[in-house]
Amino acid sequence: MDLNQEINCASEILSISDLSVVRSGVKVIHDINLSISCGEFVGIVGPNGGGKSTLLLTALGILKPKTGMVKIYDDAPLSKKLVGKVGWVPQAASNLPTNVQITVRELIQLGTLKRKDLFLVRKKNRVKVDQIIKLVGLEEVANKRVSQLSGGQRQRAAIGKALASEADLLLMDEPLVGVDRESRNSLLKLLDNLCHNENKTILMISHDLATIKQTVHRMIYLEETIRFDGPTLNFPNLTSLAHLRGIEATHDEQELLDIDADKPNLDPITIVPSKDGV
Repeated sequence: MDLNQEINCASEILSISDLSVVRSGVKVIHDINLSISCGEFVGIVGPNGGGKSTLLLTALGILKPKTGMVKIYDDAPLSKKLVGKVGWVPQAASNLPTNVQITVRELIQLGTLKRKDLFLVRKKNRVKVDQIIKLVGLEEVANKRVSQLSGGQRQRAAIGKALASEADLLLMDEPLVGVDRESRNSLLKLLDNLCHNENKTILMISHDLATIKQTVHRMIYLEETIRFDGPTLNFPNLTSLAHLRGIEATHDEQELLDIDADKPNLDPITIVPSKDGV
């Protein structure tokens, strides 16, 4: 498929109903009801152990539900009909061992191995890999070993591999870990462009609440169950978020004001530059 051609975008990509998942005898998530539409960029946030990765692994079919149902394009996860339609970018996707001698082009090309028509379209695959390398902004390093790249570049390569399978749905677990600030901004812009211009649908886990709020179209707060699901602009402030989590304040507002009033008024610190200007 030509990346530049218009993509026919179905209305609903992922549907989850009444889902609960048990791991090691413990119910990790429960009563999950979720619908993700084509072209959405959805961020999942929540505390460690809240069930974020469990939710994605269940959507992939790696974990089995205790109750409920997961459907992708009206098919169960791991269905043969979904081959190449779902891309998985795990947290460790960019952490390849330094002794692995594989180039950016070769890594992205591995994504085409999931395609059933592999032996019939080798030339078409080469063209597609070139298009993806350009799309993820790695043209200048296409023939470099992945181990020589920065964290942001390796993450782009991992995303490129997922795109090479012609995946319409990208599930991403902490893709920003180990990525520097400049690369992080350009990577998030890339993901947003994939949704707007390529009709890709992205469901992304991140612990970086501030970054997520600046980027995604919709946010989900998950802590055993979904406690918020809505537009990013409507995401609750820290006080409201604490209430959602059942966390009670140890001090009331007046106590905090009294504590601040009792603090001594300190003169501002003046930083004098050295002769070297540092």
